[in-house]
Amino acid sequence: MGKQSKIRKSQIAEFGSDIENIKSRVSEIMNRSPQLGFSPNLKEDIKKLLRSKFDEGTPLVSCRLSYMNLPYDLKLSSFFCCAFRRVYRKIKADLVQVLVAASLVQEKSGELREDKAHVSLERLVDLGMLKEEVSNWDSYSVPSPYYEFSLSVMNAEDFFISTANSDSMIISPMARHVSILEVPNTITSMNNLQHSLFVPAKDGLSKASSDCLRTVLHNAKFLRVLDLENTLLKSLPDEIAKLVHLRYLGVTQSKLTELPESISNLRNLETLDISWSESEIEVSNGVLNVIQLRHLKMYQSTNDGEVRVPQGISRLRNLQTLEGIYAGGGIAKELGIMTQLRSLEVRCVSDDHADELYVSIMK
Repeated sequence: MGKQSKIRKSQIAEFGSDIENIKSRVSEIMNRSPQLGFSPNLKEDIKKLLRSKFDEGTPLVSCRLSYMNLPYDLKLSSFFCCAFRRVYRKIKADLVQVLVAASLVQEKSGELREDKAHVSLERLVDLGMLKEEVSNWDSYSVPSPYYEFSLSVMNAEDFFISTANSDSMIISPMARHVSILEVPNTITSMNNLQHSLFVPAKDGLSKASSDCLRTVLHNAKFLRVLDLENTLLKSLPDEIAKLVHLRYLGVTQSKLTELPESISNLRNLETLDISWSESEIEVSNGVLNVIQLRHLKMYQSTNDGEVRVPQGISRLRNLQTLEGIYAGGGIAKELGIMTQLRSLEVRCVSDDHADELYVSIMK
């Protein structure tokens, strides 16, 4: 016990030095430009954390020690968990798919990356750094003080920027992962974004934000993760079809009316989530050429929520998730071939194809 106590005190002493560096960086960033977009509450939260005493009982030290002991992939996973607006949170399966697309887990023979990502998230839950919200769409949330601590570290390091309540902001050219929270008017232009962009809008995007988003996507040639939530887009920007490295595309709570043929250009896409569209979506044959697709989620908020997919959907041999589909038109029979599916959600089952669907599912 004595040796462990000395080690812990040594870690706390090391943290005392580190926190001064973080404090200096946070102050520098806050003073660098009033357009950085920190909310007043977040500023106060960070200041309170930085004023905490360096003893073992303070929440800040507990957060810091937990963070210091995490392997790199879990540190980054914890940041990704903060990328989404807390009011909506992120459903467990969605977050797993984001981590997979971000290459935070590697697939080994006999193992699925999704299962490994789930184990990583459960470890963060065990450490108290994530909280399960079973009553809220079976989702995760990041509890205080870990949420505030993560935001302070993310912004101080210019590695993963998360901003709130700002009309515009300055994004470091070094940032590889960017989350823009609660931005009502303008998305700043980024010339070298290389990995992830999260834009969970509150009530859609203004024309200025939409135009700027297209500029960002035009320059983000190597983007792997793109999540556009509640942007109310009526069509996919043409620039998305050129993001050939994209692995995760989420355009939820939109007004999309079609999934264009150009979606076939995204040969590395593994997750496509166009659920909760306010309009009926026509899915083109182009989706059949996205052969790496593992998760296809299309539940609509109109009619009975079903989406008609083109015949030949069984060609997607890697598909694990297929949600929100209409099983008529021969699709029910194809489902019998798709034995690799782990999650299937069929909408608007009628007497015409109910028996065929039952036979397919029971195979």
